[in-house]
Amino acid sequence: MPLPPCPICQKPVPPRPENTSQPFCSRRCRAVDLGRWLGEEYRVPDRQVDEQEDELPPDGSNRGHDA
Repeated sequence: MPLPPCPICQKPVPPRPENTSQPFCSRRCRAVDLGRWLGEEYRVPDRQVDEQEDELPPDGSNRGHDA
């Protein structure tokens, strides 16, 4: 069975007993990933914002309300 690739550099990742940086191949790749999170390159979607957008009509008008 082939080893899974590192999400940063795509090198094979040794299993955990040999590699304390799992799921990354090295401490360097683990630090690169942390830097991307801290630099906001990765983002977790805000569920509340998505739900508010779903409540608006597709054209953005306020139907049913007299202006």
